[in-house]
Amino acid sequence: MRAPWAGPLGLHHPGRSVLHRAPVAAKFVALAALSLAVVLVRGLTAAVAGLALVVGATALARVPWHRTTRGLRPVVLTAVALGAYQTWVGDPARGVEAAVDLLTLVLAGSLVTATTRADDLLAAVTRAARPLRHVGLPPETVGLAVSLFLRTVPVLVQTVAETRDAARARGLERDPRALVVPAAVRMVGHARSTGDALAARGLGDD
Repeated sequence: MRAPWAGPLGLHHPGRSVLHRAPVAAKFVALAALSLAVVLVRGLTAAVAGLALVVGATALARVPWHRTTRGLRPVVLTAVALGAYQTWVGDPARGVEAAVDLLTLVLAGSLVTATTRADDLLAAVTRAARPLRHVGLPPETVGLAVSLFLRTVPVLVQTVAETRDAARARGLERDPRALVVPAAVRMVGHARSTGDALAARGLGDD
């Protein structure tokens, strides 16, 4: 059986490419610049160029495509739905552009995590949050919050998949309550367990 998706922090692929050796801060700046360009520059040609740039960078980094694209099925479905809606309201070109832009952004984020170790990624977030110390928010707390958020993503995906399988086994796959309620209860339980574990380690006492 294939292992469950490990989430953004589980996508790192060791390598010695230029992107692997690049500073984490530079990757963040490049990702932010690309995101702004995708949002601000309109036109299907620019959207396709952005996607081609990310695909080329992924090939340059020699990241296996099955690692980069794993877990992207919901994103692809969302992009298709977004493009279909834009086409339905009367703007097919805008629909294709929106779908391509979404794929570009997600693939770019996946490329950053694929070429960056989790420890380096979270350390960079902690360093970037140092100015928040002046308003009473420890940067270590910010790094911990980001780490918990990213590690919760695969738990949520696996919980929804298991709940959907259980509902299908009972013949209730078309009943939203059979999916939403059990999944919500399990995620609340996971959140409480995580909070208890943090409290047992003295985190949050300040």
